[in-house]
Amino acid sequence: MSGSREKAPNSSPRGMMGGPMGGMGGGMPGEKAKNFKGTMATLIKYTSEFKVTFIVVFVLAACSSVFSIVGPKILGKVTTKLFEGLMAWYAGTGLYTDFDYMGKLIILLAGLYIVSAIFSYTQGYIMSGISMKITYRLRRDISEKINRMPLSYFDSRTHGEVLSRITNDVDTISQTLNQSLTQMITSVSMVVGVLIMMLTISISMTLVTFLILPISFSLILLIVKKSQKHFKTQQEYLGHINGHIEETYSGHNVVQVFNGEQDAVEKFNKLNNELYHSAWKSQYLSGLMMPVMNAVGNLGYVGVCIVGGYLAIHKVITVGDIQAFLQYVRSFLQPISQIANIANTLQSTAAAAERVFEFIDEDEEVPESENPAVVDKVEGNVEFCNVTFGYTKEKIVVHNFSSKIHSGQRVAIVGHTGAGKSTIVKLLMRFYDVTDGGIKIDGHDIRQFRRKDLRSMFGMVLQDAWLYHNTIMENIRYGSFNATDAQVIEAAKAAHCDEFIRSLPGGYKMVINEEAGNISQGQKQLLTIARTILSDPKILILDEATSSVDTRTEILIQKAMENLMRNRTSFVIAHRLSTIRDADLILMMKDGNIVEQGNHEELLKKGGYYADLYQSQFADREPETA
Repeated sequence: MSGSREKAPNSSPRGMMGGPMGGMGGGMPGEKAKNFKGTMATLIKYTSEFKVTFIVVFVLAACSSVFSIVGPKILGKVTTKLFEGLMAWYAGTGLYTDFDYMGKLIILLAGLYIVSAIFSYTQGYIMSGISMKITYRLRRDISEKINRMPLSYFDSRTHGEVLSRITNDVDTISQTLNQSLTQMITSVSMVVGVLIMMLTISISMTLVTFLILPISFSLILLIVKKSQKHFKTQQEYLGHINGHIEETYSGHNVVQVFNGEQDAVEKFNKLNNELYHSAWKSQYLSGLMMPVMNAVGNLGYVGVCIVGGYLAIHKVITVGDIQAFLQYVRSFLQPISQIANIANTLQSTAAAAERVFEFIDEDEEVPESENPAVVDKVEGNVEFCNVTFGYTKEKIVVHNFSSKIHSGQRVAIVGHTGAGKSTIVKLLMRFYDVTDGGIKIDGHDIRQFRRKDLRSMFGMVLQDAWLYHNTIMENIRYGSFNATDAQVIEAAKAAHCDEFIRSLPGGYKMVINEEAGNISQGQKQLLTIARTILSDPKILILDEATSSVDTRTEILIQKAMENLMRNRTSFVIAHRLSTIRDADLILMMKDGNIVEQGNHEELLKKGGYYADLYQSQFADREPETA
């Protein structure tokens, strides 16, 4: 889809736990929000209906951590008892081990771990439900918001940008809610709890552990700093190479016709070479994280063992305390690493949430009339009353335009590309509101109608035929969902497409596949005409769509359009002036302004812009020879 974002894989360097001392991970900073605090406050407010459930989840996560923290201390007591018995046996005083006491501690330890696991499972189950509900609500709100947004918003942004808010940004928020929040609570609980337990065992050994932290942080920052630029280059060239491949593949026929294969390969090799060098450097540097942390961890491990051994010899602590302390050291550094990574994740989450809430807070269409007009039978009379319009206040594109179109008349809108022909259509359908003046249908200002009722009066056949992945029958029925199969077939006959439909595999039941292209452009156009005939509107908007079809299909489309326009008010965006000679009114547009209006003969006699344009289309034609 046009404007869709390329999403490079997450290739940020992350530390891995290594060695007895472990290590802390680092990562490339994600995209940052403009207003982190404000966005997070908005997100918290948005999820306020779940605040009680959040509190329960946080309590469960903290309890799960606390129960698992107690485990090494109890296991240390078991180790001490076993060590005392073995030492007594070695000293020849007899083997005395209190197996009953050890058994009770082991059962208690198993119970604590089971309870911790239950709490962890419960909070994970609850949090998954909350995150999915919030994700559902976000997507629902965005979907509903889209239908209330003015067309000006979508005209100024790519489709991919809007789609990214519904997919990538909402997924980022969902993953953070489901994983990072509880992991943050668990990690903080682990750090605080483990630190307390370490201090209760030995302040000296705790200080030795803390001496390792500055070394670890310094090495991590050094590695991340060195690898960041290479990761940035890697992601940049990954985007370039993906874009080149997509571009070359989509235009493969053109590349072959113009013998551009060699050039495409050379460009690919150049991009691939840059990607290769940046990728191996970034991966190599981030791969250094684990062995470096292993080395630092082992030094710390040696320091703790020396101090612990010294204290054990002097009866300050027991052997079981040393064993428990070593477990706590490993448990202490891991959550610090997780907190650092989560902090990075929260930056990306805030940026995603900011984009989502910016969209939800965008200005909506002008509110509907409190007392909407209701027309029992639409006649199709249209009147432009001193219409002035500009996409911006500085650039007015329609100046004080007035015209009256009676029911059943044909109005042609002509002009060079970019003259502003589609502007009139957008004003009629009220995708934009006029700046001044008004447009009336059957005597009612279009702003008095509900948008749904107004747009149901119109039928549109555009140059880009829109069909979706379903059967031909359902594509014709789109917009007239209660129509019977017989009515669909009757509309297809009126649009001169019944014959070709029946010749297709499956006939009306054949599923249209836009990507595979199992029907031609002209056939698509005929189907959209059949769809419009079935909806039976009183006012038509037609964009001539015969420029890319063969002569026979063009004749069929013209016949179908004649059937469609019969007894209906029609606005035809004309590209070839030969097709609109019989129009009741021709609006000649230039640079966004309606510079002339009248029928074909009147405008030719004026000798103005229309006459010049008409003559230019036929000036180069040579006389036909027999």
